[in-house]
Amino acid sequence: MNIKNYILSLGQEARSASRQIASATTVQKNNFLSYLAEEVISYKDEIIRHNKIDLDNAKKEGLDAAFIDRLMLHDKNIQLMADGLNQIEALNDPIGEIINLKYRPTGIQVGQMRVPLGVIGMIYESRPNVTIDAAGLAIKSSNAIILRGGSESINSNNYLSSLIKKSLLKSGLPEASVQIIELTDREAVTELIQLGEYIDVIVPRGGKSLIKKITDEAKVPVIKHLDGNCHIYVDNNADLDMAISVVDNAKTQRLGTCNTLESLVIHKDIAQAFLSKIDKIFNEKNIEIRACQKSLSFLSNAKKASDNDFATEYLGPTISCKIVDSLEAGISHINQYSSGHTEAIITNNHTNAMRFLREVDSSSVMINASTRFADGFEYGLGAEIGISTDKFHARGPVGLEGLTSLKYVVLGTGQTRK
Repeated sequence: MNIKNYILSLGQEARSASRQIASATTVQKNNFLSYLAEEVISYKDEIIRHNKIDLDNAKKEGLDAAFIDRLMLHDKNIQLMADGLNQIEALNDPIGEIINLKYRPTGIQVGQMRVPLGVIGMIYESRPNVTIDAAGLAIKSSNAIILRGGSESINSNNYLSSLIKKSLLKSGLPEASVQIIELTDREAVTELIQLGEYIDVIVPRGGKSLIKKITDEAKVPVIKHLDGNCHIYVDNNADLDMAISVVDNAKTQRLGTCNTLESLVIHKDIAQAFLSKIDKIFNEKNIEIRACQKSLSFLSNAKKASDNDFATEYLGPTISCKIVDSLEAGISHINQYSSGHTEAIITNNHTNAMRFLREVDSSSVMINASTRFADGFEYGLGAEIGISTDKFHARGPVGLEGLTSLKYVVLGTGQTRK
């Protein structure tokens, strides 16, 4: 197969489909979401069967436990896929919404209308649930989308593609609205990210090397985040039991996700009391702590941290730890080493909490909550197509509004400019 021509044909079909779906009714789009949710549940045994082929292949290739966890589909996350589709269905259709409408002295009204981006190219690794999330969000926001999952999830994605196509046809939407690249050759990615004539935006989800390659080589705008070095700062005004509970959850509930806690920052006044308790929990759960010099005296099995440790997204059973003298020092440390994804403060001091919200420069900033909540589903977006750490257009979990643009509209009654 000529890969260049294959990707070109997908782009041409997607562009044509994007023009058709731009005029799709909310009823049609919601019907698609409802049908697909039903298909996902009805055929969950088949989904799991195809996913098992991918899992077996991944294990033969020696891929690590965190990777296997992201690849695996089971009853719980298949139900979450369906729930996400139902949640997207329940959301207001953003397309055609007019906002900021104001009268000008001339009598005209000037506002902005929300419109689709057009054609989205999405490149992602391991997580086959992304296939369903991305399809649902793209259709509800009246975009066409081309999906390129990783080679390790090819069987899962190809089967999910069949359910998506069935649901599109059943709802009267063009089949090319959602297309999945069925090739595992990396050349397909290279061709897709240079297809500026037909692709309006690229959304990569995966490892740092993949996203850097795409950012460096793409001839299409990219919505991205490179990694998720997420922090929690335990303030000297923190409730100790709350701090233990939130930090434990943020780090150990699931190790291999971009919103998992990777860096712990503690005020010196609470450090001994906090670290003596979290140390015991982390030892029981086999979490390795890489600690600053001050922290080592309060920890039983920690290793001395290097400067690089404070900047690392581990995606595994390791966490960095830093004691600071003040809130200012904590914020400074976080802004220096953070990847701009998600940070949280544990405190009962309102002034400190508000200062943390204002001064920490990340796409999600939290008070007294686990960083694991940084997720489109948890934010009420239905799902997410990715989490952006860029500072323009979309930032944070990218849901329906993040897949739209605004154009100016002018409403007049015959006015002419003098």
